[in-house]
Amino acid sequence: MRDLVYYVAVSLDGYISGPQDQFETFLVDGDHMAGITEDFPDAIPTDIAARLGIDQSGGRFSSVVMGARTHSMGLPDMPSPYRHLEQVVFTHRDLEPEENLTVTDADPVEVVREMKRHDGGDIWLCGGANLAAQLRGEIDRLVLKRQPLLFGSGIPLFAPSDYDPVRFDRVSAQDYDSGVSITHYVPRG
Repeated sequence: MRDLVYYVAVSLDGYISGPQDQFETFLVDGDHMAGITEDFPDAIPTDIAARLGIDQSGGRFSSVVMGARTHSMGLPDMPSPYRHLEQVVFTHRDLEPEENLTVTDADPVEVVREMKRHDGGDIWLCGGANLAAQLRGEIDRLVLKRQPLLFGSGIPLFAPSDYDPVRFDRVSAQDYDSGVSITHYVPRG
């Protein structure tokens, strides 16, 4: 069975982007990038990986799910940012059809459960906070790229919601001289 992996960069104060949707302040240079391109080459947009000569064929993901706001971060330059993966965007808005991109307003939990039943690599939960909150019970692995910066406000890792606490256990961590720390967690029980 495929796992749903919430793999995301997050600030020290728990935001996946700043108050004006800033995500470009996350470090993309430094010693942590070698680990990222080795372990998660398929989580780099298709065109950027091609420009950098990164081989995405051995990655762990075969699908990526995201909310409309996360998808819109690359528009108009990258309307289909992860063409090497099956892409699913959850939204009620109309979006132009693009290569290897499915747009749906279906229940994310039902869609992800159906995706998990099919063969393939893991499913990457790319963002955002609302989708992560809806899928919190389906997350099989949480991989945080903790960045050494503070936003003060912005889009949180998970949107506020009334739900029971979910306990995670740390299974591995790697600290880099850049100040970035990549930590893997799995749900307890």
